[in-house]
Amino acid sequence: MIYHLERDTFIPGAQQEVFSFFSDARNLERLTPGFLGFEIMTPMPMEMKAGALIDYRLKLFGVPLRWRTRIDEFEPISHFVDVQLSGPYRLWRHRHEFRTVPGGTQMRDQVDYELPFGPIGTVARTLFVRSTLDRIFDYRSSVIQDLFRRR
Repeated sequence: MIYHLERDTFIPGAQQEVFSFFSDARNLERLTPGFLGFEIMTPMPMEMKAGALIDYRLKLFGVPLRWRTRIDEFEPISHFVDVQLSGPYRLWRHRHEFRTVPGGTQMRDQVDYELPFGPIGTVARTLFVRSTLDRIFDYRSSVIQDLFRRR
């Protein structure tokens, strides 16, 4: 079963500045909670563009994992899409959209994801995957607000 997560975040910064921040892969570590032990393995700096590959290492519930994503779409200052090629999900497609609104930028995250293991994956989502994704996106929103308020 494919699940959908959607989040809207107001960011007090100009669209170009916000897009530049999010399209710099080095900022991913800053936006990820420590409990994931998230580390980018791809040598930096890297050019963010359609076709770019990014490799990560993280721990999910204490289990070390590798994750590889590809940037499928990249439209400066509008949006970009990353898709998991290998990692913990059967499907992961994350669209990041940016638009100017009064006082800043509205960012919309749209994630379509599917878990492996059939019915076991469905139970895992109910028990802890959904709440963990909420924690990750809540943390990200909080960090973003702090970073852009200080600019």
